[in-house]
Amino acid sequence: MATNGTSPLPPSRASPALMPPTSSSSAGGDRGTPAATAPPASPPPQQPQTVTHKDPKLAAQAASDMKNIVRRKLTGYVGFANLPNQWHRKSVRKGFNFNVMVVGESGLGKSTLVNTLFNSSLYPPKERKPPSLDISKTVSIQSISADIEENGVRLRLTVVDTPGFGDFINNDESWEPIVKNIEQRFDAYLDAENKVNRMNIVDNRVHACVYFIQPTGHSLKPLDVEVMRKLHTKVNLIPVIAKSDTLTDEEITAFKHRILADINYHKIHIFEGPRYELDDEETIAENNEIMSKVPFAVVGANTEVTTADGRKVRGRSYPWGVIEVDNEEHCDFAKLRQMLIRTHMEELKENTNNILYENYRSEKLIAMGVQQDSTVFKEVNPAVKQEEERSLHEAKLQKMEMEMKMVFQQKVAEKESKLRQSEEELYARHREMKEQLERQRAELEEKKSRIESGRPLEEKGKRKGFSLR
Repeated sequence: MATNGTSPLPPSRASPALMPPTSSSSAGGDRGTPAATAPPASPPPQQPQTVTHKDPKLAAQAASDMKNIVRRKLTGYVGFANLPNQWHRKSVRKGFNFNVMVVGESGLGKSTLVNTLFNSSLYPPKERKPPSLDISKTVSIQSISADIEENGVRLRLTVVDTPGFGDFINNDESWEPIVKNIEQRFDAYLDAENKVNRMNIVDNRVHACVYFIQPTGHSLKPLDVEVMRKLHTKVNLIPVIAKSDTLTDEEITAFKHRILADINYHKIHIFEGPRYELDDEETIAENNEIMSKVPFAVVGANTEVTTADGRKVRGRSYPWGVIEVDNEEHCDFAKLRQMLIRTHMEELKENTNNILYENYRSEKLIAMGVQQDSTVFKEVNPAVKQEEERSLHEAKLQKMEMEMKMVFQQKVAEKESKLRQSEEELYARHREMKEQLERQRAELEEKKSRIESGRPLEEKGKRKGFSLR
C-alpha cells in the first residue's frame, strides 16, 4: 500500500511477547532440563478435586464452581507460552475481514474519508450528474469489497454506503432501508449457523457504523437523533463531524459538547473501547485520549499537497494555509483511524458478535417461539451472570441469617421462660420459709414471756415441753 510519506506507526496493541517460563531452568538450557540447584522444600502438592456427574451440563457447572484451583510452579519449559504465536500464524494465514458502514447526507465526504482511512482508491471519483437526471426517491444500499494487504497481513474490507440518505424533502422513515440491511445481515449469519455444514461461514455483519454529522456548529438535527436511536442497538455507532475544517477550534469544541449532551439526553449508546484488568497505564491513557476526541472532527483528502516548508503531506490547500489530514493538531482523523484499525478493530468485531448479534438472535428466536433454558441467554454477558449469582448468594445468606435469628430467639425465649419459672418457684419457697420462721419466732417470744412471768409453758391437758420445729 502507498503511504503518506511518513513511516507507519507501530500498532499500539502488539501481540503479547513470549514471557520466560516461570521455572528453575536456565534461560539457555535445554527444554525440560532442570537447573543444578534444587528448588527449596515446598509443602506437598494439593490433589485437584475431580467432579463426576451423570448430567454433563451439571458436571460442567460444578467444575466451573470449583474453588480449589491449584497454582503450580513450573520446573521446566512446557511450551504453552507459545500459544499467542500459534494464534498469530493462524490469523495471518486466514486473513481478516472488516465491514464498515458509512451513513450521512450526500456531500459530507464519506467516500473521500474511506479512501483516506485505508489509503486506497476504494471509491473512484464520482461523475457529476446533469440537473435533468431524475433523483431516486429511496435510500439505496451499496457495498464495495476489496482485498488489501499490508506487511503480509491480508484484510477483506467491505464498505457499505447509503447514498440518498437525508437528501429528500420528506425524510420520514429514510432510515428503514439501513436498519433492514443490518438485520438482513444478522439473519443471513443466523441461517448459516443453523446449517449442517458450518465450516465456511462468511461474516457479513456490520462491525462499525461511522455516522457523519453535518458541521452546523449548533446541535444534532432531529433526523440525526432518530437515526442514531434506531441504529445504536444493532451496530457499533461512531459519530464523526464531517468537513471540520469549516469550523474554528472553539466552534468544534462547543459543537462536540452539544452533540455529547444530545446523545446522553436521548440515551444513545456509542462505541467505547473496553477496559481490561491487565491493561497497562500507557494503554489506558491511550484509550482515554481516543475517547476524549469523540465525536471525531475529521477532514478527508486523497491528494498530496506541499506545505510552506516543502513537505509532501496528505491534506487540503487553502489560500490561508494547508490542512494536514494526519496531523492531530489539525483534525481528529489520526485518532479515528487509530481506533477503527490499529487498536479497536477486534473489539468492534467482538462487541458485534457477543452483544449486538446475540441480543438480536435471542429476540429473533424468542419471537419464533423457540423455548430454551433462560440461563443460555444470560450466559452471554458474564458480568450480568456474576451479578445474578451474587444476588442469589446474598439472598441465600440473608435467608440463613433470618432462620438462625429465629432459632436463636426461640431458644432465648424458652430459656427466659424456664428462668422466670425457676425464679417464681424460688420466690414462693422464700416466702414460705420466711413465714415459717416468723411463726416460730412468735412462738418463742410467747414462751419467753411465759417463763419470765412464771406462768406454765403448757396448759393442762397439753403435752409439756416445746419443740423448735
